[in-house]
Amino acid sequence: MEPVDAERARQLSLFRPLDDGSASYYTSSVAVRPEHYGILVDRGWRRSGNLYYKQNLRRSCCPHYTLRLEASAYQSRRDQRKAINRWNNYILGPEYIRKAARLCPRTREEKKFRKCNFDVLSAVHESEYNHIKRPIDPSTKRPIEPAHRFEVNIEADSPSQAKYELFLKYQTTVHKEDLSKWKVKDFTRFLCSGIKRSPAEVKKSNESEKKLGSWHQCYRLDGKLIAVAVLDLLPSGVSSVYAFYDPDYEQWEFGKLSALREIAFAQENGYPYYYMGYYIHSCQKMRYKGTFRPQYILDPESNRWDPLDGELSKKLDSRSYVSLSRDRSSDAEDSSPPKEESIDLDNEETLSLFDIHMPGVLTLDQVNALNLGNWNLLYHGTFVHFSDLVGWEEMAYNNPQSVKGIVGELAAALGPKIVKDSAVVLFD
Repeated sequence: MEPVDAERARQLSLFRPLDDGSASYYTSSVAVRPEHYGILVDRGWRRSGNLYYKQNLRRSCCPHYTLRLEASAYQSRRDQRKAINRWNNYILGPEYIRKAARLCPRTREEKKFRKCNFDVLSAVHESEYNHIKRPIDPSTKRPIEPAHRFEVNIEADSPSQAKYELFLKYQTTVHKEDLSKWKVKDFTRFLCSGIKRSPAEVKKSNESEKKLGSWHQCYRLDGKLIAVAVLDLLPSGVSSVYAFYDPDYEQWEFGKLSALREIAFAQENGYPYYYMGYYIHSCQKMRYKGTFRPQYILDPESNRWDPLDGELSKKLDSRSYVSLSRDRSSDAEDSSPPKEESIDLDNEETLSLFDIHMPGVLTLDQVNALNLGNWNLLYHGTFVHFSDLVGWEEMAYNNPQSVKGIVGELAAALGPKIVKDSAVVLFD
C-alpha cells in the first residue's frame, strides 16, 4: 500500500468479509507497492486486478494453500525436461540441429555434462532467437537459421489488441466461456491493472536493477503473439498471476513451459522464490504444481513455510485443512483437525472477523495493541487520524457494522507491517 505521504497517496477501499463458498476476505487498492504485496503474499493473499483477497482456509470447502519454490534449488523431473526439449527441437528444426552440430560441435566434456545434468537456464534459452548460434554455412555463405523464430520479452502489463484477441481465443476454447463475458474493459481490469512497476535498490555496484511490479512475459513465434504470462515481480520473488496461450499450440504443454521459464527468470535475475499461486491438494488439475520441487506451503496459522512433500502431503491426503503448527503445538492432544465453531451464517452482517477465528489474521488483542487511532485516513486529499472521527473511542473493533470494526478487520488481515506504512480511504 502507499506510504503515508500526501504527494503519493492512493485509495484503499474496504469490503466486508464474504463468507460464502469461497470464504474469503476481500479488499481493493489501486496502488500497491511490490514490496508490500510481497508481504501480503507471504501472509496468504493473492490478487485479481486491483482486488486482493485472503481465503479463510478453515471455512472453505477446498482450501487454497500458498505455494513457494526456492528458485535456485529447483529439481527438474523427467516430464518437465521432456517438455522443454520437445519445444526446443520444434523451434530449431532437424536441419538446423544437424548443421549446428557439424559447424559448432560440442566438446566431449560439454556432451558429458549435458547428458548427466539439466540446467533450466540453458534449456529455456536454447531455442530463443537472440541466444542461438547462427554460424555461416560454407555451402551458402549465409548464417544457418532455425525452423522458427522464437522470441520472449518482458513488457509492461498494458493492454493491446493482440493480447486481448489471444485471451479471448484461450478463454473460449480452453475454458469454454462465452465470448460476451469478456469485454476489453474486463480483460484490462483482470490482467492489465496490476501493482506499481518500479526498480529495486541495487545491492551491489556490479548488479543490474531488478524489475518490480506487474509485467507481461510475451512469447512470439515467427512474429505472432502465442502466449502471455502475467507476472508480479516482487523483491522476494516471481509471482505467477495468470497465463494464456494460443490453443493451437496446446500440445506443447505451455503450463510446464511457462513455469520452467519463470523459474529460470527468477534464477537469472536474482529473485529468491517462485510463487505458483494457490494450490488445492484435492484438485487434480492443480497437482502438477506440486511436481515443481522443492515446493513449500504456507502454514495458514503460523505463516511459516513447510515442505509439501512428506508429512504435510500425507495429512492433506486425509483431510482438507492442515496446519502443522497447530498439529505440533504442545496444547494439541492429537493431530485431528480442529473443531469448527457453530456460526450462524444467516446473520452474517452481525459477524466480526474476530468471531469467525480466521487463521493467519491478528487477534482482537493484537489489533488493540496497534493503536489504530493513529492510522491515517485520506479524506478529500487531506490526511486525518481515525481518532479524529466523531465517536471513534466509543466504537468497538468487534462491531463489524461500525467504521472502527471495518478498520480493525482490515488491520487484522493485512498485518502490522502494512498497517504501519499505509493510508486508508473508506467508501460508502
